[in-house]
Amino acid sequence: MAFDRRTFLGTTAATGAAVALTGAASAPAAASTPAPAAAHHGPRTYAFTVMGTTDLHGNVFNWDYFTDAEFDDKAHNDVGLAKISTLVDRVRAEKGRRNTLLIDAGDTIQGTQLSYYYAKVDPITARRGPVHPMAQAMNAIGYDAAALGNHEFNYGIPVLRRFEEQCDFPLLGANALDAKTLRPAFAPYSMHRLRTPHGRDVKVAVLGLTNPGIAIWDKANVQGKMTFPGLEEQAAKYVPKLRSMGADVVIVSAHSGSSGTSSYGDQLPYVENAAGLVAEKVPGIDAILVGHAHAEIPEYRVKNRATGKDVVLSEPLKWGQRLTLFDFELTWERGRWSVAKVSAKVLNSNTVAEDKKITRLLSDEHRKVVAYVNQVIGTSTQAMSSAEGPVKDVPIIDLINHVQAETVRAALAGTEWAALPVLSQASCFSRTAAIPAGQVTIRDAAGLYPFENTLEARLLTGAQLKDYLEYSARYYVRTAPGDAVDPAKLTNAENIPDYNYDAVYGFTYGIDIAQPVGSRITGLSYQGRPVDPAARFVLAVNNYRASGGGNFPHVPQAKQVWADSDEIRNTIIQWVKAKGTVDPAAFASVDWRLTRGGVPVF
Repeated sequence: MAFDRRTFLGTTAATGAAVALTGAASAPAAASTPAPAAAHHGPRTYAFTVMGTTDLHGNVFNWDYFTDAEFDDKAHNDVGLAKISTLVDRVRAEKGRRNTLLIDAGDTIQGTQLSYYYAKVDPITARRGPVHPMAQAMNAIGYDAAALGNHEFNYGIPVLRRFEEQCDFPLLGANALDAKTLRPAFAPYSMHRLRTPHGRDVKVAVLGLTNPGIAIWDKANVQGKMTFPGLEEQAAKYVPKLRSMGADVVIVSAHSGSSGTSSYGDQLPYVENAAGLVAEKVPGIDAILVGHAHAEIPEYRVKNRATGKDVVLSEPLKWGQRLTLFDFELTWERGRWSVAKVSAKVLNSNTVAEDKKITRLLSDEHRKVVAYVNQVIGTSTQAMSSAEGPVKDVPIIDLINHVQAETVRAALAGTEWAALPVLSQASCFSRTAAIPAGQVTIRDAAGLYPFENTLEARLLTGAQLKDYLEYSARYYVRTAPGDAVDPAKLTNAENIPDYNYDAVYGFTYGIDIAQPVGSRITGLSYQGRPVDPAARFVLAVNNYRASGGGNFPHVPQAKQVWADSDEIRNTIIQWVKAKGTVDPAAFASVDWRLTRGGVPVF
């Protein structure tokens, strides 16, 4: 049976199994016929390299669509597949094209306005629609396989299936199963043959694993359609199978961090960052390309409990900032190839120029998106910045919260919940977000909310919201009265990212950073009165938080009284268009402050 990428979960159980298996078996091979045996003296050896990327998040160009300028950060990293392409070409030239493979560990089609445009504005799912820029670039570079990331599901399964059709390489997900048949919904693995000068090809298996958190984070898109068991479970099933099929080398491409932790607590039935556990517990794996955690890990070795052998892990930095190289050395022993040595390192994409082959290929798409994000949608009476958002109640974060609260209030009009107070939560998603004085563009508004989150309304009590705020306040480093305060060192305690610190709009309160975690919220009030622990409130909250993101208390279990399918980003854009003028005087106020012993820190 031919692998039909247009088939979508409507197959019978038997057909679904055949589709998944055939898709794995028919992956592109570097060479399919063995070369004649060569004369040799001493042991026969063969070396090859597997290159890897992860968390590309829609980055093709070294460009920031939110600032409308070349990408730059404090470390002067560069981003994008155009840079990766140059690195890949160099490695292939050095190693020999047939002695290399190129794989990815997921989160490909979400993250920039380029990827958003071709999912929502000019969608690839439209009749005679465009080819996704990420598919075009990855095809041109010559990827051999890619694992599914959780963000692949953000735009719904039809967009993902269309992207899959447009790729010249398989999308792998051994633990992405059809909910009804429990058969693989995508190819679980791909098999690649590398020609050697010694008479027998090396068979390299790539097993793809994705993140089980998809079942929570994209519940609206996958519930009843797909299920996502744990990585260890599926690796234990497939690795022996791949070895029995003759795989000389087994590589796992896992969209799962290496730490063995989860940011979702009991909300997530399987470990979110399980790559290290897979290496430790499942024998027969030689290397793991790690994704999801947005960390840089050039080489990390984990000893397998059963075999005592090291499994080499590597995670290249996100957005195409790094390229991982796994270098394998094999020897011919007892009629088969065996792995003698594996090492890993990363290459920095800021050391090379963009590949003009890729930039020329997608120049039209890039120009369209730049024009789209620079459309003027309104004006602002004054400039606003998020630079101090992590330590102060700033107007630009109030804008997000005001739009969310107003949207929920309007949606609940005429319902049994209409009389309840509406609060809102928001984070400082980017410390570089800004609204200029004067004309406001789509990119200005979209820059406030770089994620594709949607808006919900949940019912909570005053006591529950106090717990919520105490949990959020863990973000601050405990600082005694009288100690010097450095804003740069005050935040991100316990490595909590900015997007997991929430301010709640509608309440007034202090955060006493001299106090221990759990006892920091002071003077919690609503409209000038202390908050009644039993009082009921509606919280406007993003779906990431509502589904357990960050493991905040109470919200995932709270009653949902409303939900929207449109991105919060679009809600903000439409609000600015409708108002015409953004005036902070209409919504901004200082409702929370950092304090020590009742004395404001700032």
